[in-house]
Amino acid sequence: MHESLSLQQARRIALAAQGLDKIRPAGPVGARAVGRIFARLQLVQIDSVNVLARSHYLPFFSRLGNYDRTILQRMTGTHPRRMMEYWAHEASFIRPDHFQDLVLWQNRKWVGAHAMDPELRRGVASRVLEALSDGRPRTAAELTARLGHVEDRQRDNWGWNWNAVKRVLEHLFEEGLVSAASRTESFERRYTLTARVLPDRGGSTASREPDAAAAMDRLIDAAARAHGIGTVRCFADYFRTPVRAAAVSVEHLVEAGRLQPVTVAGWSRQLYRHVEAKLPRTATGRALLSPFDSLVFERRRLEALFGFHYRIEIYTPEPQRRFGYYVLPFLLRDGIVARVDLKADRAGGRLLAKAAHAEPGAPADTAVELAAELQLMAEWLELEKVVVCPTGDLAPALADAVAVGKAAHPL
Repeated sequence: MHESLSLQQARRIALAAQGLDKIRPAGPVGARAVGRIFARLQLVQIDSVNVLARSHYLPFFSRLGNYDRTILQRMTGTHPRRMMEYWAHEASFIRPDHFQDLVLWQNRKWVGAHAMDPELRRGVASRVLEALSDGRPRTAAELTARLGHVEDRQRDNWGWNWNAVKRVLEHLFEEGLVSAASRTESFERRYTLTARVLPDRGGSTASREPDAAAAMDRLIDAAARAHGIGTVRCFADYFRTPVRAAAVSVEHLVEAGRLQPVTVAGWSRQLYRHVEAKLPRTATGRALLSPFDSLVFERRRLEALFGFHYRIEIYTPEPQRRFGYYVLPFLLRDGIVARVDLKADRAGGRLLAKAAHAEPGAPADTAVELAAELQLMAEWLELEKVVVCPTGDLAPALADAVAVGKAAHPL
């Protein structure tokens, strides 16, 4: 008989798996704590939007509070690397252990040069690899300047207008031959040979006999550990792997005792709990969640677990937005109780809460707890004050709580 869980128990399992069930550590946060969180999450999504902070920094703040962002730079730029870039949920920092498995299963042909004339692609690829062989990482613009501009623009691909060098670089990135050594201040990749990022693996899948089925089993096991509990679709979505292949792996993992079928009251899907998933007695955490946080990746799961309907409205015309441009869900204990549209006004030294909305049934202390979280975020971002704009049903109470908190604990 399958284990039967309440929805509240399933929530606590999910929060514990993501490191969001407990109050943050009180002392200084070091590299070891950041590394533990990354090992738990398996990946963090990268996004170029910088209205608040780069998206890959935010999941660590959500779980650890005020930490030094240069820790991530060291994790992505020193050997042995703890993080590297590749396609996963989207463009992501991943654990290097997953790289070879992901190369076998990622299929982002729409991004690179698959539609390019094969002879031109091979010629440009050969020149790119030769240029990178001297060991110096280069951006696409630097490589274009070095090799000479190669015209073969593809104008119907999401509005991108990449030249052939950039398209071939993305093709080589997808194939696993080229990686990102680092990012520039303007967030451009500095490309290098993958053999220089992972010198002990030769930059290819050669060090491990390719076995797509075993690779999928490892990826789904990792995704299930990061979820704690979920459906086949949840697990497949984490690394953006095919659902049918993920379903086969779920069967393998059930047979191996790694996953256990469970039922959850109010969640009408076939669910699985990872054997290592913890069920805490209570959830005491508090966090603002990035729009790209791994807890909110799978929107259907988010709604089934928390009753929280969430859409990113960055690409929605402003008059049609319901809640704002860059809206972060606010997690309090075992519920998502509010959402707040945030912007870092770096020139003015202000963290702007442009709108704040409470969820139905939000607890009485929502505004006070959210105010404390905003004060902590402002401190982390080195901003002098929190400013609450008068938009949203939670805004008046939040403004009052911020004013009280500022008087008691000035930044």
